Amino acid sequence: MMKPLQSLQPRALARRALRQHAAFSSTKSDYVVVGAGSAGCVVASRLAEGGASVTLLEAGDASTLRGPLSILTRMPTALSMPMHWGRWNWAYETAPSPALDGKRVSCPRGRGLGGSSSINGMVYVRGHALDYEAWADAGCRGWRWVDVAPYFKKMEHWAGDDADGLRGRGGPLHVTDGANALGTPLYEAFQAAGDAAGYGRVADYNGRRQEGLAPMPMTVFHEGPRRGERCSTFAAYLEPAMDAHDALGVVTGARAARVEFDGTRAVAVATTDGRRFEAEQEVILCAGAIATPQLLQISGVGPADLLERLGVDAVVAAEGVGANLQDHLEFYFQFAVAGGSLAPYLAPWRKLLIGLRWLLRRDGLGATNHFEAGGFVRSAAGKEYPDVQFHFLPVAVSYDGVTVPHTASGHSFQLHVGCNRSQTRGAVAAASPDVETAPAVDFAYMSHDDDWTDYRAALRLARELVGHMDLEGVEEVTPGASCATDEQIDAYLREHLESAYHPCGTCRMGDDAGAVCDAEGRVLGAEGLRVVDASLFPSITNGNLNAPTIMVAEKLSDAILGNAPPPPVAHAVDHPRGHVDPKWATRQREKPFYTDANPP
Repeated sequence: MMKPLQSLQPRALARRALRQHAAFSSTKSDYVVVGAGSAGCVVASRLAEGGASVTLLEAGDASTLRGPLSILTRMPTALSMPMHWGRWNWAYETAPSPALDGKRVSCPRGRGLGGSSSINGMVYVRGHALDYEAWADAGCRGWRWVDVAPYFKKMEHWAGDDADGLRGRGGPLHVTDGANALGTPLYEAFQAAGDAAGYGRVADYNGRRQEGLAPMPMTVFHEGPRRGERCSTFAAYLEPAMDAHDALGVVTGARAARVEFDGTRAVAVATTDGRRFEAEQEVILCAGAIATPQLLQISGVGPADLLERLGVDAVVAAEGVGANLQDHLEFYFQFAVAGGSLAPYLAPWRKLLIGLRWLLRRDGLGATNHFEAGGFVRSAAGKEYPDVQFHFLPVAVSYDGVTVPHTASGHSFQLHVGCNRSQTRGAVAAASPDVETAPAVDFAYMSHDDDWTDYRAALRLARELVGHMDLEGVEEVTPGASCATDEQIDAYLREHLESAYHPCGTCRMGDDAGAVCDAEGRVLGAEGLRVVDASLFPSITNGNLNAPTIMVAEKLSDAILGNAPPPPVAHAVDHPRGHVDPKWATRQREKPFYTDANPP
């Protein structure tokens, strides 16, 4: 029997809370938080839970919560749509990339309640334990795997198995593997190829071992009244807090114009519409890896020569503000197959049925992001832990909804293939003291020689991996088997590499001259000013960034409140480096695949 129709709107209490918060008029609170995105929703909620008064400023509107268009941010299968709407996307324009023949790479960032967690692909990756060891080694004391694992556990409400005690139950953020709603054989064939190729098959890459092919979990509600909806940080954290805490004020349509200082102490945030919000304790910037350094720079915190060019009085000369910009790139590797893909479900009438089923039952293909399998491998011997990531999709389709044409069977699949630890570093620089002028964003993509070596290896490894999939009629469509030499691969990469939408690092933590913040997010040289978002990352983590960003917000919320951290996670204490192949220096995978042409 079908379940009764669920309302298109969230619960009435939340709607009433938002109306109250929209009229929020207090101009003074303990904390002023700028940005209601992946980190800001967490910070504001946790501080309010701790008894503080909080004003949360968000430049976007409230349409992620109410109105007919909110269905596009709440239905998981509609993930490509909000990314192309200006009301939910800042859509930064990047500088031309010389190494990519002058190409400008798209840089969407979330705008509105939930920020990028309301428009992203919902893929949930913690990163590898050695990512956090690298943070600590870079001068971020208290950020080793043993320190951060309890916060990942605290924030999760995990629907799967947890044999090693690493996963969380009962946290705000719902995380679940996909249901493989159609029972397509393609997900299974992809994961089984991990064993056939010698990489291994992993039950949970967020558990004890990341390396190998596995189900790919997503941030989708798996129980309760919002089952089957996107679990953004707005829905998971902020919406419940808005109902529970009168001292939490959420002001939408409030774009921060600058941070105001008394000497070197941050005391208030001025908005573009002339309002001023005072902070008795701290101003906390959670505007993301592009907007946070821009706001600091136009407020007088940044490189001295840039502040001079902008005509902004220097409050703190900080050369690192805007530097160290990092991202992940990826390309789509597309194949025809005899059958079993989701291609037939792209017909308009099938999409309509998918949407109707989701409205009625909150399940089926409307309740998944379709990235239900993926994994991590090493591109070469000498890589200590995985540096290549795969997202598997059981139909070849671009984010704008254009399918791969002319497959004889009509069926297709694709891998998103990306390298995760580029040494390339770019920068963000305010172009004007007016926040309404978009900053200059230069990722310097593919400007390190190792980038090309790594991506060539990744393409060839992905091609080999697909060869191990036990499927009929597999034929490479894009780039095609004729793309084989280094020169041909490089030409393909220059044309087809795209951002995986993971900018970070522009206000990095550390203890050296280039660091912007200390290990608790406090801006060095200033008082009462803190950064809590992905711009703090000293180095990019292995995989999608939403989960590490939420973890950072959870950890620093405790630091701000002076709370003790959660209990240690036994497995992380016993295995502080995670899983590392003991022979990583001399082999690229743990069980090499042998053929007649490549004997043992």
